[in-house]
Amino acid sequence: MNTQVIRNFKIEGNVAEVKPLGEGFINDTFIVRTDIPGKDYILQRKNHNIFPDVPAMMDNIVAVTEHIKKKVADPLRETLTVVPTMDGKYCYKDDEGNFWAVCLFIQGTVTYNVADTLELVRQGGIGIGRFQSQLADFDKPLHETIKGFHNLRYRFEQWDEALKRDAAGRKAGLGDEIYFIEARRAEFMDFWKLVEDGTIPRRVAHNDTKLSNILFDESSGKVLCAIDLDTVMSSTSLCDVGDAIRTYTSSTIEDDPDYDAVFICLDKYQAYMEGYLSERRDSLSDSEKEWLPFAGLYLTYEQTLRFLMDYIDGDVYYKIKYPEHNLVRTRSQMALLRSMEDQYEQMKEIVKELLK
Repeated sequence: MNTQVIRNFKIEGNVAEVKPLGEGFINDTFIVRTDIPGKDYILQRKNHNIFPDVPAMMDNIVAVTEHIKKKVADPLRETLTVVPTMDGKYCYKDDEGNFWAVCLFIQGTVTYNVADTLELVRQGGIGIGRFQSQLADFDKPLHETIKGFHNLRYRFEQWDEALKRDAAGRKAGLGDEIYFIEARRAEFMDFWKLVEDGTIPRRVAHNDTKLSNILFDESSGKVLCAIDLDTVMSSTSLCDVGDAIRTYTSSTIEDDPDYDAVFICLDKYQAYMEGYLSERRDSLSDSEKEWLPFAGLYLTYEQTLRFLMDYIDGDVYYKIKYPEHNLVRTRSQMALLRSMEDQYEQMKEIVKELLK
């Protein structure tokens, strides 16, 4: 089937092999080897349950990658290259209703799953900072491919409905956790209102800034480009920073049941911000610089809310490994946010010094 699908795309050479690639949590990914050295491709079956409008998603990807290609020395290596179908579209729909897309495989590269050294944390900051900097002057509209992503007003609408439903009958035992969310509601909504009124500008955001979505050159070890652009949409740049801070700078994994062991590591925070601002400082607005330290708190709060909301709803969104998994995730993120709140003045001072 995959060999038949790939023939609908404008690839060079003859297909020699099609093999699964990666773990495929959302999309099904395959590497397509051809008989031309250096001309291999990535074939993906896009998850249209997560992304209900795959053609719109692909339009977003093409728009941003074509913009980046104009800014870099090696366009075929420093961003993704989407391969069109035989009829000039950016995805192919098979007879079963599945959507497929193809991009050029970038040779001589490596990815990392965990930022387990300060240098990898720093390089992660460079990767996202460079991506944002390359797109700082991007002025075309982008499709909203996932409704309300990082939009706290939308999340609170979902939250209020979840509390009313109490679908799994769990709300009564969650007084402390619900209070934690409600006690901070106004503060975090005030931040989001600054995005809504334009004080903090909307820009191109990657929206999935984990380290494995940054491609490194195998020979030099340096950042090459950001990949996995399915979630690219318009949002505040600070959401990308915040999600990276939430994951890169935590002392432990996001579902660690030892809540006393969960805290923000300020050395990792400094390393990430050093990398990020080395690429981004000149293209950030004054309001973005002012609110940059708050970004980690915002995304950690939002993720706490989403884990708790899913637990209240009966675990319908996030995959769980045991019945209390989403509650453990919630409490772990609560501990991380408390640590960020305790260290917030130091976080602001680190950013202030780096911006001098």
